[in-house]
Amino acid sequence: MKIHSETAPIQGLKNAVVTSGTFDGVHIGHQKILERLKQAAKEIDGETVLITYWPHPRLVLTNRNNGLRLLSTFPEKANLLEQYGIDHLVKIPFTKDFAKLSSEAYIKSILHEKVGTKKLIIGYDHRFGKDRQGGLEELTKFAPKYGYDLEEIPRQDIEAIGVSSTRIRKALEEGEVTVANQYLGRPYSLTGLVMHGNKLGRTIGFRTANIGIKETYKLLPANGIYAIRVIYDFKVMHGMLNIGNRPTVGGDSKTIEAHIFDFDEDIYDQEITVEFIDHIRKEIKFDNLDQLKAQLTKDEVEVREVLKRNS
Repeated sequence: MKIHSETAPIQGLKNAVVTSGTFDGVHIGHQKILERLKQAAKEIDGETVLITYWPHPRLVLTNRNNGLRLLSTFPEKANLLEQYGIDHLVKIPFTKDFAKLSSEAYIKSILHEKVGTKKLIIGYDHRFGKDRQGGLEELTKFAPKYGYDLEEIPRQDIEAIGVSSTRIRKALEEGEVTVANQYLGRPYSLTGLVMHGNKLGRTIGFRTANIGIKETYKLLPANGIYAIRVIYDFKVMHGMLNIGNRPTVGGDSKTIEAHIFDFDEDIYDQEITVEFIDHIRKEIKFDNLDQLKAQLTKDEVEVREVLKRNS
């Protein structure tokens, strides 16, 4: 997959079959559009193009932000789209000036001049242009002028799936990772660097990797203990993870700590990816470290069983 981030027209695209949107999470609803995109490109011997916007529009239009947290960083989204077989990803810088483009100006400058769209495929609720005023009516109106065919994914096809990025965010915020995973079609994940912590875990037999996430907009699931898979150095390992404030030891800030089973390597400053498989319990404050250790021992037994069932 080629990623295009410059503003100049893209040269050499063959029969560009295009869709556009934020595609946060690339969930199963998005995947339905991607499958149709690839099918349509095959029908006309064309290339698939996905136009997306970065940063996310609600992160730029601050009055609409409302503490938005995203399901995917741009690298995560790009990686997923490549896995799903998209030929070209067009990264449009989203600014307040870009948000002021009229519907026709957007169609002319992006769909026509930059991409050379031959066929455009959109979801039934697709909106674009200034104040999101553009939609199916405008795209239909300008199709003859700018030389593209238009196809809309029917409302019933999308709603039958019953999924949205908003619904997935809500599930994760409530710790319902199995629900989120069902909507995503894969485990929810996050990627970060292993950082030095206070090394308390090793004193009670549960050495942890403290994970730092540089993207502050990345959504973290609810506080608690999770069964996880860990991807590091092309290996997949099992473990359990705590998200929370560590109330038993007087923690005052949120941390992400992964205990990787049967693993004792030094991986400080290395990048790891965590996949959330299931939520085990909420974070609890214990009276002392002995009680915490006893509960973690029980948690490990349960997590290993969960991961065995999900292997």
